[in-house]
Amino acid sequence: MSQATRTTTRTTTRAPGRIGVVAGVVGALLALAVAYIHVADQGGFPGDKSPAYIGIGYYVLEVVAVVVAVALLVGRSRNRVGTWLLAAAVGAGPMAGFVLTRGPGLPDATDDRGNWGEPIGVASLLVEGVLIVLSLACAATLRTPDRAEVGASEEASGR
Repeated sequence: MSQATRTTTRTTTRAPGRIGVVAGVVGALLALAVAYIHVADQGGFPGDKSPAYIGIGYYVLEVVAVVVAVALLVGRSRNRVGTWLLAAAVGAGPMAGFVLTRGPGLPDATDDRGNWGEPIGVASLLVEGVLIVLSLACAATLRTPDRAEVGASEEASGR
């Protein structure tokens, strides 16, 4: 196909392989919601969650969630796969903790075993699930070359 007869249309205003501001803001709000839910669950800040290793895990999660939220608002870091994978981890970590504490229990933390319907836990699962889906979709978008770029590179190589 010659250059004169080939036409391309673009239905989006964002650059190929880039994540838009809206996705970054939504991801940041979800990450902050994860942090907020965990601050509320520990009884505020500094809070009290026992055993101590779970309390420390809450603090680490809250700090990482805030850092991720800021990173998702900055274009340069928002367009890195690693940022979105870290955002997915902000959702997956506490989700795994929820399952472990409600299922078999953790050392010195068996008081929540079987408590699957706790309202704050269910809200947390919902927020974390949406964050995971958004994060993995954005990471996949950044790893997948734009179709126009693929077509242009194939044409340039004579395929």
